[in-house]
Amino acid sequence: METGNLRIEGRLTVLRPKRPADAEADYAWRIDPELAALDATSPLRMSLREYVRYFRDELEYPSPWSVRFAIDAGDGTHIGNCMYYDINDDERQAEVGIMIGDRRYWDRGYGSDALRTLLRHIFTGTPLERVYLHTLDYNVRAQRAFRRVGFHDVGPVRRDGHNFLLMEVRRDEWLAQQEMDAAGAQRPAGVTRTMARPADDRPGAAGARNPARGQAG
Repeated sequence: METGNLRIEGRLTVLRPKRPADAEADYAWRIDPELAALDATSPLRMSLREYVRYFRDELEYPSPWSVRFAIDAGDGTHIGNCMYYDINDDERQAEVGIMIGDRRYWDRGYGSDALRTLLRHIFTGTPLERVYLHTLDYNVRAQRAFRRVGFHDVGPVRRDGHNFLLMEVRRDEWLAQQEMDAAGAQRPAGVTRTMARPADDRPGAAGARNPARGQAG
């Protein structure tokens, strides 16, 4: 599925269509053993030249069942990728994946912001009603992060020799949360709401280390 000139702005990040200039950074992230392990896969083995050819083919002939975005910081630096894929028009659902490859942007809120921005695009700009992901069962930090942006646990899943936690968020749940957030923002001065903070509620804990299987790009 093509994204044309679509540009989706978040608070810290911008989601934009992939372009040929992204190939070198994407290759560096795809051969990184740590990023590969967090994505429950193996580092890429092909050469940069081979990857660039493959990358250009993907841009020229995009799949109708996936939508890929580059994640840029506010200054235009390409810091990662995200996508929704395995799009099922009948069930109105898709899986999401996210990866912040540039370590300078880990633990600073960029992964959380990119995922929130992607969900906003999906639930306000597409007919999809359900978004889900698989995160490794031991990646508790990522699970907390996904819950903060609206996902909730569905249950354990075993596939490809790995144990995952399946998580999801539905359009009606997401819209209800937006209404609650908007109501909270309009609360008169002096009226506060106390909320319990997750144990790992540091900026950037969400998605900064590619917790979702299905690494984009």
